[in-house]
Amino acid sequence: MNRTKSAFAATFLAVLAALFLSTQSAVAQEASDIDTSDIVEMVLGNPDAEVTVVEYASFTCPHCASFHAGSFKDLKKDFIDTGKIKFVYREVYFDRQGLWAAIVARCGAGAENRYFGIAEMIYENQRVWARQEDPAAIVDSLRRFGKTAGLTDTQLDQCFSDADTAQKLYARYLQLAEEDSVKSTPTFIINGDLYSNMPYAEMADIINAALGE
Repeated sequence: MNRTKSAFAATFLAVLAALFLSTQSAVAQEASDIDTSDIVEMVLGNPDAEVTVVEYASFTCPHCASFHAGSFKDLKKDFIDTGKIKFVYREVYFDRQGLWAAIVARCGAGAENRYFGIAEMIYENQRVWARQEDPAAIVDSLRRFGKTAGLTDTQLDQCFSDADTAQKLYARYLQLAEEDSVKSTPTFIINGDLYSNMPYAEMADIINAALGE
């Protein structure tokens, strides 16, 4: 990243950092009043499936990264790609880095077509980018994932500068986490029932039971 881009990154990082800190207190009181209807739900599988699996996860959560490195691949092969379930991924923002990662994954028109590919890169490289101490270096790493997926610098600049969408994302997280009693990550909602992290075999048994198999 050249000096001009680094200066721009520092500017919007300051804006987003301030937004995240302020919304933790302010948005918590007002989340229910914020219209988040334009925030796109990220979905894989059969939208009309009788069984829905919702994952609440943070892009900075090590247990979430482990799930996506292992169990998720089996879940996708056995249930998502076969059309047996509808899978919904919802971000949890325990820290500003997780929000920044979501901003990249959701950036640009048609983001739902790139989302899970970017999410995979974010999780696969979590031990590297999430452990960087310099916020600008973290964002630079996240931008590289976005560019690998086809996003341009202009698109990424616009997304990182969009404080309104960032606020809506955070408000949506608060609304859904309260609605579904989410306290930790990863958390799963399988046909309305709440589950914490579990071995894949146990998850598969629960899903198969819901499918009547």
